[in-house]
Parts: sequence; C-alpha cells; structure tokens
Amino acid sequence: MTDALVSFAWIAAAGLLAPVLAFLTGKRVPAVVFLLVLGLVIGPFGGELASNGEAVDLMRELGLGLLFLLAGMEINPSTLKSRQGGHALSTWVLCLVLSFGGAMLLTSGDAGVSIVLGIALTSTALGTLMPILKQNSLSSTPIGDSVMIHGAIGELAPVIAMAVLLSTRTTWASAAVLAAFFVVAIVVALVPRTVRTLTPWIGWAIRDGAGSTNQTVIRSVVLMLAVLMAVAAVFDLDVVLGAFATGIILHQIVPDAYRPGLEEQMETIGYGVFIPVFFVTSGMAIDTGVIADRPWFVLAVVPIIFLTRGMPIFLRELWTDTGSELEGWREKLEMSLYSATGLPIIVAVTGVATASGIIGQEEASLLVAGGALTVLIFPLIAPAVGTPRRKDTTSTPEPA
Repeated sequence: MTDALVSFAWIAAAGLLAPVLAFLTGKRVPAVVFLLVLGLVIGPFGGELASNGEAVDLMRELGLGLLFLLAGMEINPSTLKSRQGGHALSTWVLCLVLSFGGAMLLTSGDAGVSIVLGIALTSTALGTLMPILKQNSLSSTPIGDSVMIHGAIGELAPVIAMAVLLSTRTTWASAAVLAAFFVVAIVVALVPRTVRTLTPWIGWAIRDGAGSTNQTVIRSVVLMLAVLMAVAAVFDLDVVLGAFATGIILHQIVPDAYRPGLEEQMETIGYGVFIPVFFVTSGMAIDTGVIADRPWFVLAVVPIIFLTRGMPIFLRELWTDTGSELEGWREKLEMSLYSATGLPIIVAVTGVATASGIIGQEEASLLVAGGALTVLIFPLIAPAVGTPRRKDTTSTPEPA
C-alpha cells in the first residue's frame, strides 16, 4: 500500500502541474499532452518514481469510465439518427475499410494487426475534445455539433468493432454477448423510473439527500456506472462500452433543467481526480526506448491518422450535403482535424490487442505516442485553418 500511495502522490503532482504548464503556453497545448509527458517522466520508462498496481489500475479504469460517461452525457441519441448522423456512420465505415486495406498492404496480409490498426486509427477522442471545444467557443456551433456527432460515432463504433473483431469468441457469439449487454443496459435505464413509480419514497429519499453530505444523486450515478462497467467486464467487453452507455442513459433520463448541474458535479469528480490518473498512467506505459529507436514511426502515425480519419470526413463534407450547416472549406477542414484527434480509444484498443497477443508492447507504445501527438497537433492547427472567430472569455473546464 505504501508503494501505491507514493505512486499516487507523484501522479497527483503530475495532474496539478499539467494545467499549469498548459497555462504557460497560453493553452495552445492541451493539458492532456502534459499529463502524458509527465506520466512518461515519472513512469517506469522514465524516472521510475511511480508504478502501476492494483490500486492505481482501479483509479485508472474509473478515470477512463468517467471520461466516456461525460462524453456520453453530451450525446443526444436523436442526432445520431439524423441525416448527419447517418453520413457520419457511413464515413466511419469508409475510414475503417480504407485503414484496414492500407494496413493489410503494409503488414503483408496480417489480418489481426490490420484490424487493430483499422480500429485504432479511425477513432475520435471526444472526451478529450469536449473541454477544448468549450475553450475555443465551439460548443453549440455547427463545427462543435459536427465534431460531437463524428466523435460519438468515432468512440462508439470502434468499441463495438473491438468487441466483435478482437474477441476470442466467434463473431456470432460476440454479437450475442453484445446484444445481452444492451439488454442489461436497457434494464438499468428503466430501473430509476420503475423504482420511482413502485416505491416513490425511495425517490423522495434520494432527492432529500442530493444536496447534503449523502450526495445520493451522485452515488446513484456512480452505482449505475459501476454496474455497467462491471457487466461489460464480466461479458469480456471493454469497460468503455459500459461507461459510454451510462452517459447516454443519463442524457435520456435526467431532465434538461438538472443536467447541467449534474454534469458539473461529475466533471468535478472526473477531471479533479480520476481522469488525470488515466492520462498520466497512459503516459507511464509509453516505452521511451522504443520511441527513441523508431521516432519516424511515431511521426508517421500522425499523417496516417489524418489520411484515414480526417481526410474522408473532409472530402465527404466537401462533396456531399451532410446537413452539417458548415460553411466553406475552412470550417470543414477545421472540423475534420478535430474529428481525427484520437487517444483514449487507441489506448483501449492497443491494451486489448497486447493482452490478446496480436501486437507487442513496443507497437502499442508507438501507437499511443502517435495518438498523443494528434492531441497536441490537430487541435492546435484546427483553429488556425478555420474561420477566425472571437473567443468566449467565460471560464471553461481545462482539458484533462
């Protein structure tokens, strides 16, 4: 336990230092980049000041879960059923096919590695992008809304593809397990309303304790998150699926008037404690020796991600009417750069792939490092190529 506490102290220090360093850059470099770099510095491949263990790993999983829960809470399922949502889904499928085909050529027909690359390189880091979009005054704008839709598809679709294509089960068995998970998620979504109807006194008790030290509403959300993440783990699915489902369920069942307050409380818990742990420990897992030996591979990942994810989105917006209401090629290019930013799904996919023996830890480190570079580069370039706009001076959550 002493080692875990010492490691957590270093991780907490990195979590505090990262936004300070981001502030010194004028917030041009997102804090998440510094979280990864500082994790690399204090981790086993750096200064060996902190290490992973069961306690730290649990906090990391909770951080990942809260990151995707908050992303899911921003998603309105009705927008995914819209024309723009349909275009976003078909564009993602095109990205996956192109990425898989290119990987097959580069790996001389290694289907396993090609599937990993196809899924990892076509994701969108929506949870990471949300604070950046708010900071750049893009929330509730055509660009922000488009990134949200592509981001929702770019997070949910890779997770489902990962469950089906990277599972040790047969495809039909994987599909059956996914269906069973969604049934459980629907049941969980119906529980609050059912309990409120059958035993109204429980609802009264939860409302009564919402603003006190009991924090019953927050505890209810944490319970829902824990249940769906646990179900996903038991079904041998990635916990990201359970967390994302929790966020979407909350968006549906929490009244609009109360949702901003709940989001603010969950952001305080997530960005204050657990989400920084996820990013710092992700940096701790990057093997600096491998990067030093193959730096060009890491640098090559960035344009490859844009070509396989960003470019199809840009061309689709340029040549077809997707209903996005984006004006001019500059806004469309800006949106495509944001949508090509990827990291959490890359971490998740490479984690599953290394555990399954499909790729080695060296390749995983290189892909995660490349994903981290997209978080640094794409959000930095996007505002520069986009239409100039006046920034909102109101305070917003710092990227974690």
